[in-house]
Amino acid sequence: MTDVLAAEWLKLRSVRSTWYVLGLVALAVPVAAFLALQGVNGWDGLPPERRTRFQAPPVEQVLLPLVQLCMGVLAVLSITSEYATGTIRASLAAVPRRRRVLAGKAVVVAGISLLGGLLFLAGAFAAGRAVVGDRPLSPGYVTPPEAEIPMLLASGLSVAVVALVGLGLGAVLRSAAGAIVTVSALLFVLPVVAALLPAPWGGRAGSVLLPDLAGQLVDHPSAVGDLPPLGALAVLAAYVVAALGAGAAVLTRRDA
Repeated sequence: MTDVLAAEWLKLRSVRSTWYVLGLVALAVPVAAFLALQGVNGWDGLPPERRTRFQAPPVEQVLLPLVQLCMGVLAVLSITSEYATGTIRASLAAVPRRRRVLAGKAVVVAGISLLGGLLFLAGAFAAGRAVVGDRPLSPGYVTPPEAEIPMLLASGLSVAVVALVGLGLGAVLRSAAGAIVTVSALLFVLPVVAALLPAPWGGRAGSVLLPDLAGQLVDHPSAVGDLPPLGALAVLAAYVVAALGAGAAVLTRRDA
């Protein structure tokens, strides 16, 4: 298995699209600083009686869906690029146990997305806090920084989950465009559809969607949904199992 992991890591880091995507995710830090600066400028220009109504969500949570999408795209490309170039045949010839190939990709993708997600979200968090300073901007900047560590860790985990879902979808669809559109729908379209549903179905549907699970995982005050932390963890695991399980089934039954 070590050789499989080494091979998958070599393949992933040798593809230019990997570095393009990571470079795009790195922009979360300066974008976070810019958004925080815009909020600060707006808050500073308000009279005291209007500042109490000013809403400033934490910039790292505003950018979280974009970081999730980028890592999901990275995961999709990690397998669909092999189908596009035909190199998947060489990979399966070198490792006849096809599920082991997918497992190796999953470990590498999960590691990179988790580490990358944590680093860039932490950078965005630090940039936002540095710009805001001691201004009591509600609701994102009224808690001490250390109180937000669990939410940052949960957000990083959600990035890795989205990446693994993207990998599974890439294995099923074998099309970068189709898998990326599906990941985008999970992150951006389904939450809008859920919000349009009548109560209580809208809230129930939104509780199990990927963008809202990180907050529920640590019972964060800004969490949207009614799931307990263990319930949110179970839903995250179900996404991974369903996506990778479907990917493994297709990979083992279809010709390369």
